[in-house]
Amino acid sequence: MAVTVLVIDAGTSGVRAAVVREDGSFVTDIAREVLPSSPAGGLVEFDAAEYAAAALDVARAALERSGPVDAVGISNQRASTVVWDRATGVPVGPALGWQDLRTVGSCLVLRGDGLKLAPNQSATKLQWLLDAYDPDRSRDLCFGTIDTWLAWALSDGALHVTDASNAAVTGLQPAIDAQGWDERVLDVLRIDPRMLPTIVDTACVVGEARALPGVPPIASMTGDQQASLAGMACVHRGDAKITFGTGGMLDLTLGPTRPAFEHRGEAGTFPIVAWRVGNALTWGVEAIMLAAGTNVQWLRDDLGIIASADESHEVAARCADTGGVVFVPAPLGLGTPAWDYGARAALFGLTRGSGRPEIVRAVLEGIAHRGADLVESAEADAGLRIPVLRVDGGMTDNPTFIQALADATQRPVEISPVREATTLGAALLAALALGAYEGVEDFARTWTPRARVEPGAPLDRDRWHDAVARSLQWIPELSGIDFA
Repeated sequence: MAVTVLVIDAGTSGVRAAVVREDGSFVTDIAREVLPSSPAGGLVEFDAAEYAAAALDVARAALERSGPVDAVGISNQRASTVVWDRATGVPVGPALGWQDLRTVGSCLVLRGDGLKLAPNQSATKLQWLLDAYDPDRSRDLCFGTIDTWLAWALSDGALHVTDASNAAVTGLQPAIDAQGWDERVLDVLRIDPRMLPTIVDTACVVGEARALPGVPPIASMTGDQQASLAGMACVHRGDAKITFGTGGMLDLTLGPTRPAFEHRGEAGTFPIVAWRVGNALTWGVEAIMLAAGTNVQWLRDDLGIIASADESHEVAARCADTGGVVFVPAPLGLGTPAWDYGARAALFGLTRGSGRPEIVRAVLEGIAHRGADLVESAEADAGLRIPVLRVDGGMTDNPTFIQALADATQRPVEISPVREATTLGAALLAALALGAYEGVEDFARTWTPRARVEPGAPLDRDRWHDAVARSLQWIPELSGIDFA
């Protein structure tokens, strides 16, 4: 069954629309930048109406180039929060981005009530918006993450839905079963359940995109990391991928059984809903690197020792090794497994002979070491081994980095045929909803990596762990903050 899908990929810094065939080939791809603003330190917000308008514009432009499609799929940044008036469809205030930290204090206070919520989840962002724009809770408002907001815009207000993969990272669901909404959280935060969207399958026809030519059905909605997991065909137990963008996210597919831990495992990973199909959940675990490509940008924009991100490969290749230099990529702290927000980036082992190539290589190898940290943590919390690591994101174009990743993990690394697999995953899930596939397991036949890199001599993990230990608790007051 031949299926063509329009995917709207709603990212942190912009939106793109791509028309994708069920075999994974792209017909057209159009992007538009929509940057968030930061009115003060720790605040990240954006204009939700502008964001939706940009999404509709690129979607219509893609359809004008490609012609009619069979369905629409949505892939989105997770946990960013929008509140709007049900009658008018107008947002009541700014949308709060997933990185927004204005509710850190609220999260710490709520721990006293036994609620383990993090500021990067939607729950306290929603509470903040309601306290600011509907303090007496008298207005008829709707809440949604970006998938919900775009489905509302695409359907001209007919749909108020979210999928299970997005709902599970809001902080508004019971942690154990990820079904429905958590009445206790809603009660403590004074959230009317009537303002919450209906939770639907990740792959299913939920309604019509009335705002688009041809009125195609909306057939998939999924969080970006889960879409990437599907796009790289990580559909069997033990399949895993890392997306290396500004930060890094490892996601590992488990299957129908939820991880044994409720909020965070001993090795620092989190349970996620990979997708829900036929009302059946597929679970996974997620490990997080707070800074990946950010470190290469630092070399380029702040140190000025490379002219472009691509040049990092060329410069690093001028030396066979780092000469003992180790870089810990922690400008924002360390995520999995340490979860130390007070850790800071550090260069160790510098000598008079340490030059530009050694420093650039050390940065790339440091990011690779962090990738190995994520692999080891996911394996420990999941109780299984990852045989092959699949990767996407901008850093996958760097051969020196990919070889370092294979060497650090001592596993083959397979590179996605498309740089951003999120779009492909949303397309496959929509095609599944239309019957082009019998189940997500069939996505495996679509996987054709751009390249496979075998591991060589292992990187020195003992020296790496020593360097990490020295970088921890650099800012003790931040190191003491923990939301798990």
